[in-house]
Amino acid sequence: MADLAKYERDLQRFQSSYMKEAVKEPFNFWGLAGFAVAAAYSQSIIPLLIALIAEIVYIMVVPNLPYYRQLVQTREKQRLLNANRTAREKLIKTFTPREREAVEYLRWLKEKIQDNYKKFTGAGSLPSNLRTLDQRWEDFVDLLDVYRRRKQHLKSINRQAVHNQLSQAYRAAENAGSDEKTRRIQQTNVEILKRRIASFDEIERSVKLVEGQLQSIENFFSYLNDEIVTMSTPEKFSLLDFEQLSDSIAMTKQMLDATADDVGALDSYNRQMGNYELLPGSNS
Repeated sequence: MADLAKYERDLQRFQSSYMKEAVKEPFNFWGLAGFAVAAAYSQSIIPLLIALIAEIVYIMVVPNLPYYRQLVQTREKQRLLNANRTAREKLIKTFTPREREAVEYLRWLKEKIQDNYKKFTGAGSLPSNLRTLDQRWEDFVDLLDVYRRRKQHLKSINRQAVHNQLSQAYRAAENAGSDEKTRRIQQTNVEILKRRIASFDEIERSVKLVEGQLQSIENFFSYLNDEIVTMSTPEKFSLLDFEQLSDSIAMTKQMLDATADDVGALDSYNRQMGNYELLPGSNS
């Protein structure tokens, strides 16, 4: 979802700081320290002047070397991947025992599929489509997090209270009589409440869609686990359709992005109106 875009933005920002990275390199630090020791030992400023000249040349040359830039980018990519992996593991720890069990089972199944592929086909490495199972597992974790939060949001919404408010607004508009101002205010209130109920429905549909997507990922992993046992050559595995699941997940994430505003708007409206009992996490 937004994780990939954030990852790319972080990397682009980092690419503008090669000079800063070059300065922080251990070999640069120890080189300068060596010149400082030499200056102290010889009681001369010549080593310091040499160090200054060498540092200027170093800063001008090294950050612009293609090899060094590639090294820095590779190192930063790995750092970001490790940070994302750590964040995801922390996220998993916030899940309920049942949710963690589902996540860990799918992780185990993923590793079993990859191990069995090498075992039964005799291949030394995994094909590209099978390596995507790592991403599909991460998608499962991310979608499960969205699912649990939106489901909790729905549980926290007092839908009946909103329907009651709508009925009251309808009656107030009808009873306004010749008071045009009151009628217009209540009609506006009616439209707002109708949109809120429509937002509830959109969130409910998104929860059902994510639930179905989670089941699809689980079923696909189970299907692969069954198929891998009967596979004798890597060529057979390449015929399996991974794209359909990938496209389905992308569609689900797109829909979640489209309905994210509905979730935020509901919370914002309830806070503004003081309807704290309608907010997620309310005990009332």
